[in-house]
Amino acid sequence: MADEINRAPRRQRGFRGGPPGMAAEKAKDFKGTVKKLIDYIAQYKSAVITVMFFAVGSTVFHILGPKILSRATTEIFNGLVLKINGTGGIDFDKIGKILITILILYFISSVFSFIQGWIMTNISQKVSYKMRKEISEKISRIPMKYFESTPNGEVLSRVTNDVDTLSQSLNQSITQLITSVASIIGILIMMLSISFVMTLIAVVILPVSAVLTMLTVKKSQRYFKEQQEYLGHVNGQVEEIFGGHLVVKAFNHEQEAIEEFERDNKVLYKSALMSQFISGMMFPIMNFVGYLGYIAVAVAGAWLAIKGTITVGDIQAFIQYVRQFTQPIGQLAQVSGMLQSAAAAAERVFEFLELPEESRSIPEPVKLDNILGDVTFENVRFGYDEDKIIINDFSAKVRAGQTVAIVGPTGAGKTTMVKLLMRFYDVSGGAVKIDGYDVRDFDRHELRNHFGMVLQDTWLFNGTVMENIRYGKPDATDEEVFSAAKAAHVDRFIRTLPGGYDMVLNEEATNVSQGQKQLLTIARAILADNKIMILDEATSSVDTRTEIRIQKAMNNLVKGRTSFVIAHRLSTIRDADLILVMKDGDIIEQGNHSELIAKGGFYCELYNSQFEHTA
Repeated sequence: MADEINRAPRRQRGFRGGPPGMAAEKAKDFKGTVKKLIDYIAQYKSAVITVMFFAVGSTVFHILGPKILSRATTEIFNGLVLKINGTGGIDFDKIGKILITILILYFISSVFSFIQGWIMTNISQKVSYKMRKEISEKISRIPMKYFESTPNGEVLSRVTNDVDTLSQSLNQSITQLITSVASIIGILIMMLSISFVMTLIAVVILPVSAVLTMLTVKKSQRYFKEQQEYLGHVNGQVEEIFGGHLVVKAFNHEQEAIEEFERDNKVLYKSALMSQFISGMMFPIMNFVGYLGYIAVAVAGAWLAIKGTITVGDIQAFIQYVRQFTQPIGQLAQVSGMLQSAAAAAERVFEFLELPEESRSIPEPVKLDNILGDVTFENVRFGYDEDKIIINDFSAKVRAGQTVAIVGPTGAGKTTMVKLLMRFYDVSGGAVKIDGYDVRDFDRHELRNHFGMVLQDTWLFNGTVMENIRYGKPDATDEEVFSAAKAAHVDRFIRTLPGGYDMVLNEEATNVSQGQKQLLTIARAILADNKIMILDEATSSVDTRTEIRIQKAMNNLVKGRTSFVIAHRLSTIRDADLILVMKDGDIIEQGNHSELIAKGGFYCELYNSQFEHTA
């Protein structure tokens, strides 16, 4: 089907996520979302268990290091004492064995860490792949109503930002959570094995550090929120100004644009400065409190060493454990934020995946390999909302091969009729039939295979001219593509391009004109060769010569096909077999051009008003 789809915008105003230290976006139902997420990754249960094993193993081997290293310190200290007393010296062989043991432990820890990191990355990427695949498949099953009421950028955000946020958060938070908990437990055990008194001193320092951290975060939070808000304002304004820079220059609004940017940028500067400054104070404060703890531990350790309760190496090991003990506690705070981000992103993804779908198939669908193209509207009644009916009672019969023009003022329901015909929406009453069969008795996919579309808003993708035309029929030969291009009166133009049919159209197809893009989409539709065509005339923004070429191409396109033309310029549909005149959702007149002009009704008024306007 040579249909045209609305391309989601590649740019978005602002972005999700925030600067480091900013509170993560919270999910509305954190527990429910986490449960769904656990169920979602349940198929990777064995891999997650393996990650837990290697993460704990890596942590355990890493924690054992300081304890064993303390023996080397003690051995050196004792050896120095013996040497001073003249009764012995340092046993370097024993120290060498201790250092080799430590090296082996750290090597094993690093290998375990690498393995768990690789497996966890693999899991997170598989989850991302699966989610993107399901979202992509879901998009084709969601009713058109959703996309007409939701910005394209919002849907794009689910596929990109939310899935990326979830992937990164999963990759970091799960392993960090495991290693942090294991580190806290393991380090606490090792500290207690050295000295209960020193452990008590170290633990008492922690609440002080935690309170100071909470106060700092609370103080900086307001500025982070303001920073993120104005970052969105600045991004949005830059996007608008660059997108419409020709209009800005044409109306001499450069200075106003600069002043508006300056206002928002100053607020962004101040909030970013304060947020970064206050949050930056957190680490010096924590370090200061930590140093107080080290002094207290060192004093207590020296006193215990003098009493002979512990060795000098134990003091050195304990100080290392104290330094390590604060790290996993801070990491747990980070994990909390990452889990909140992951839950918020997952909630948005699951919300999208759980949206109601349009019915794709019916038990015994009608299958027509070759349709004739007869179309009947029988007392059609429709409203996007049940309490707001916009088409009250619409009936018309269209014979195969006829060209039907649908005309009327804006909001009359012209495009709505096309949407009903292709079952983007189902009628509220009456029926739309093709070759005598109700469109609701067709599988939606099969039904749309019988339609081709050329819309006013052309769509070409980043690829060669040949690939863009062949989009209408992927298995078409080169000769069939050339033939379609000739019928669309675009072959001569293509051959003048650098590379001809192999020239690559850029991302927005800005290296060809609007009229040329329209001719390429007509060639695509001709190649697809569907029995029923829907045309949204796109000649309002092109010059007269190009308009004539497009009209000739459209005439070739509609030959032998049932065609519905949404007409904007009434002069282009004078040869239509049937003209349906719509107003306020109803067909108020129908007939050919001569008959409607002779009636002197609403169509005659529309037609004459266009020419009066032109004159």
